[in-house]
Amino acid sequence: MIDFQNARIFKLRQGDVSDVMPLVAPMLVEGESVFASFQGLRDCVIFTTKRIISVNVQGITGKKKDFTSLPYSRIQAFSVETAGTFDLDCELELYFSGLGKVRFEFANGFDIVSFNKILSSYVL
Repeated sequence: MIDFQNARIFKLRQGDVSDVMPLVAPMLVEGESVFASFQGLRDCVIFTTKRIISVNVQGITGKKKDFTSLPYSRIQAFSVETAGTFDLDCELELYFSGLGKVRFEFANGFDIVSFNKILSSYVL
């Protein structure tokens, strides 16, 4: 799902946290909780209080899944781009130490400014 070579990701739409909890609950460490989830075509991105978890659903049946954890402690910088008049999508770019840039595009209607404030409280 996350293309680390091209720093691109599919457009995401906000999902329901309760839908992804069965998927990631066994991976969460003590004191970690999910505060947002976003759905792509088949894949999803989950924001917790400690990291971002990218879930790449593989194969025809979707039983095989690849989980990538991106800890906030490795973020060196980040930027947000709000939606405009003609470009209705908003974007979040994260720069990870040792990894490079990861870019998330959110479908129109997402409040990236409020999300930036929440994310800032975990990154800064």
